[in-house]
Amino acid sequence: MSEPVEPVVDQLDGTPVAQTPAARLAAYVRAGGVVVPLLTALLAFVIGGLVVLVTGHDPIATYKAIFEGTGFQWLFPWVTGDDRATAALNLQQTLILTTPLILTGLAVAFAFRAGLFNIGGQGQYTVGGIAAVWVGSSFAGMPGWLHIVLAVAAACAAGAAWAGIAGLLKATVGANEVISTIMLNYVALWVGFYLFSLGGPLQNNHDTSVPVSNDVVDKAHLPVFWGDPVLQGLHIGIFIALVAVFAFWVILNRSTTGYEVRAVGLNPEAARYGGMNVARNYVLVMAVCGLFAGLAGSMDVLGWQFRIATNDIQISQIGFLGIAVALLGRNTAMGTVAAALLFGGLLSGTSQRNLDPSIFEPELAANLTTIIQGLVVLVVSADVLVLAMLRRARGLVPGRGRA
Repeated sequence: MSEPVEPVVDQLDGTPVAQTPAARLAAYVRAGGVVVPLLTALLAFVIGGLVVLVTGHDPIATYKAIFEGTGFQWLFPWVTGDDRATAALNLQQTLILTTPLILTGLAVAFAFRAGLFNIGGQGQYTVGGIAAVWVGSSFAGMPGWLHIVLAVAAACAAGAAWAGIAGLLKATVGANEVISTIMLNYVALWVGFYLFSLGGPLQNNHDTSVPVSNDVVDKAHLPVFWGDPVLQGLHIGIFIALVAVFAFWVILNRSTTGYEVRAVGLNPEAARYGGMNVARNYVLVMAVCGLFAGLAGSMDVLGWQFRIATNDIQISQIGFLGIAVALLGRNTAMGTVAAALLFGGLLSGTSQRNLDPSIFEPELAANLTTIIQGLVVLVVSADVLVLAMLRRARGLVPGRGRA
């Protein structure tokens, strides 16, 4: 077996030279450390506050109400009584929303770290949910834990296979994974519409006038460990997502596979010269991304949705939010968790159930969340440009240029 080739590095400071566009973006995004993503989020909230001010509302009162809707104040020991009970309910909802965001964020971050763009998280999430609801609503006599494991495994396999199509196309004919993953999103959308629409193969057996799947059987529901299951308490999916985060870190940083996919991302030609199978790594990377996103779909279906309707598929944005989560999280394990928690809090805190309408209309607050998400992506993109210019300027300083 040939020795693995070291990634191409800068002759001055030893940093990897990113040869592919996605690898360059990933390198610049990670270069800012912890401070830059904090400033990115802060700037997005400041601009969002200006939007609130323009609409005639109080930004401070609005953000305070959103924060209270997240339930994060439950962590403060001085919050007691009814306020603490309400905060607990809100925090449970925040963490339920955070769970799939962590996983779709990992699906994007893993591709970035391997020098690829995975824009297909939404489609992979959708097919994972379809597989989970089909298995979860079938085999009613199966033991509970085995049923859950089988449904989760089916979702992971479906997501991996769906993303693997894009990897295979890139490996065999050089198809750009951005285009193929975007198109696969639409294919997954319309496949879901076909399956659950009136007369569709997976439409429910009880009410033929409603385009929705059969319900996941009770034994296939993810167990709730905090809160009332009837009121949608927090299920064990949050722990499964954290295990996935640990697996993400181990694969990238403590395995030969992780070394190879990062080397291929930085310089495919050098990796191929060193004996690595570049085509196989493209397929592997995209399959792993799809596995994460498919797992996210199963967490929602088995954890709280328990069914899929055609309008659920149409309005879902979890896979697309994973892009913003990965960018803000600097494509790192802990950064992705933190960014997912932020976006999960925004989604929960601006919901019609949690936000006080006398302070800010929940309908407008949902748009505010979208504005903040878009600002994060824009500011992160601007940050990438700034870091690139700083790196270029550093190379022009006398005594720091290339030999």
